[in-house]
Amino acid sequence: MDTRLTPEQDEIRRTLRELLHKRCGSPELRSAVDSPAGHDPLLWSALADRLGLPGLALPERYGGVGCSVTELALACEETGRVLAPSPLLATSVLTAPLILALGTQAQRAGLLPRLAAGTFTAALAVPGPTLTTALALTCGNEGFSAGGGRAGGVQARRSDGDWRLYGQVDQVLDGHSAGLLLVAAHTGGFARSRTLLFLVAGDAPGVVRARQTALDATRPQGRVQLRDVRGELLGEEGAGEAAVLPALAALGDQVAAVLACEAVGAAERVLERTVEYVGQREQFGRPVGSFQAVKHRLADVYVGVQAARSAAYCSAWACGAGARTERSGGLALAQALEALRCAAAEGIQLHGGIGFTWEHDAQLYFKRAAGDELLFGPVHRLRDRAAEATGLFEGGAVTV
Repeated sequence: MDTRLTPEQDEIRRTLRELLHKRCGSPELRSAVDSPAGHDPLLWSALADRLGLPGLALPERYGGVGCSVTELALACEETGRVLAPSPLLATSVLTAPLILALGTQAQRAGLLPRLAAGTFTAALAVPGPTLTTALALTCGNEGFSAGGGRAGGVQARRSDGDWRLYGQVDQVLDGHSAGLLLVAAHTGGFARSRTLLFLVAGDAPGVVRARQTALDATRPQGRVQLRDVRGELLGEEGAGEAAVLPALAALGDQVAAVLACEAVGAAERVLERTVEYVGQREQFGRPVGSFQAVKHRLADVYVGVQAARSAAYCSAWACGAGARTERSGGLALAQALEALRCAAAEGIQLHGGIGFTWEHDAQLYFKRAAGDELLFGPVHRLRDRAAEATGLFEGGAVTV
């Protein structure tokens, strides 16, 4: 494994950091999250037009840049530094890879170029609080069903040759604004129960959407209700659950690697801001950062961030190279979320009274760590799943 970044990867990071520094400061961030869409369409257009970010990991034949998941993860490290609110995670990390892996040639040709150009956004709708289960991040997804949940999840049935969907999904990243919904639905009844994926236009008749209040406002979520909505099956008829669940599990490791890099970027940035602040704030006639106790606390945070970066880069490289990772993405995500939570908590503490205020950005980083753990964790479950997948505790003893 060559840990050095290529010139192209360095250029992607440098260009993206410069653009985000100009277009996604604290005032722009807060203005974007307060908008109905939850992101700045002009920033999204700039990311698409100048950098081709939405199609970074899509093949060139579908209008993408032709890079791998590795480059996408490195780019997300930069977006994580500024907590950039954008449809990137929902569109390019969660939805586009599934269309690429499972879609028919016509579906790929019709959808992927628009997603790569940034003119069309998409969202993955998985019923109930089960996204992490569907992606096999915290447990195997062999028993996953889109028909579960208190409201019955989402059901799909045949009617006059069409698929009709009905049900509700409460936590859909960018579900309130995405132009395309990729919906996991339960089909076949009890005896032949299976989960399939369906393409649904965001403005289709019978689709009712509303933005939800989320802990992390930089990751807007929507509630999606489907009232006898026509859906198009993703992929060929007859492929069924045998292809859907393995595709979701394979996607889970990539998603975890990207999220890990994003969390590392956020952790590094909040650490930088804290170091800068304690170097300026004075107490007893000297900078707070000159006290040894403060130095020790920040040194521990620094070590945690660097360790998380190593794990995240290794996982991103493995996903990009197609190497067998044994859920290394989940391990990297667990370490990165822990590093971000620690960095954000120490940042709030060492900023003193101002760190607890709504006006300061430290609370946004802490909410990103907590929100991601709610959506894709928790940390101990991510590690438990990795241990289970590698057979670490088979037979009740540690396997070496």
